[in-house]
Amino acid sequence: MVAFFERFDPTIQALYATLFTWGVTALGSALVFFFKTIHKKVFDTMLGFAAGVMIAASFWSLISPGIDLAEEMGFNPWLMAAMGFMSGGLFLFIVDKTLPHMHLGLGPKVKEGPKTSWQRSVLLVLAITLHNIPEGLAVGVAFGAVAAGIESSSLMGAIALAIGIGLQNFPEGAAVSIPLRREGMSRSKAFLYGQASGIVEPIAGVLGALLVLSMRSILPFALCFAAGAMIYVVVEELIPEAQSNNNSDYATMGVMVGFTIMMILDVALG
Repeated sequence: MVAFFERFDPTIQALYATLFTWGVTALGSALVFFFKTIHKKVFDTMLGFAAGVMIAASFWSLISPGIDLAEEMGFNPWLMAAMGFMSGGLFLFIVDKTLPHMHLGLGPKVKEGPKTSWQRSVLLVLAITLHNIPEGLAVGVAFGAVAAGIESSSLMGAIALAIGIGLQNFPEGAAVSIPLRREGMSRSKAFLYGQASGIVEPIAGVLGALLVLSMRSILPFALCFAAGAMIYVVVEELIPEAQSNNNSDYATMGVMVGFTIMMILDVALG
């Protein structure tokens, strides 16, 4: 796998990696052809798993390399990490308040952002798309960090991050398409809506790689920015929704398993 990626420049590496994560989202959405419902306990466990993966990836794949690079470049490491991390969260906060969307675990009448007449299906896709912006960005920035020659970054580590993001995209794809099918939408249309939520990842991945390659000095900030945006999604949406159906034990174990798998991928392979 490493040999395959080594043949390409970082932007193409980021594109292939995020096409993979989009593809896994589509695989999750394809479950709609076999199931019409998701048991609440399974759904909450899946959300917890996604949260655990994102938490682990935020530190090992993003914040830690960002701090190392800040030190190498002569920046104040804790200040750079703090500024990038908080900026990522603030960016998602602003997007969350300005773009109408609907959280997966909430009822059909609970909408966020500006008032709109958009259909529930569109709002659900937008909610997952918000997740996928920082995820795609994180993968792209990780490949850019490898090209920048950061000691704590490696091509295998960037690939491991893409694998981890892909793993947690599987339940997210299913979490969009299956509820839409349950509400009466056809299987094929529910699948199309579910996989569409992952389209933004290749776009964000390529943009992230191009950004850090053209302006290497912002790479420490960009790494921590992506981490902050991912943690914002986890704390503001994934964990609260996973805990909303009185299945906290299942959701918590999902977080533990997701964190552990991502930690193994990043530390052992990276």
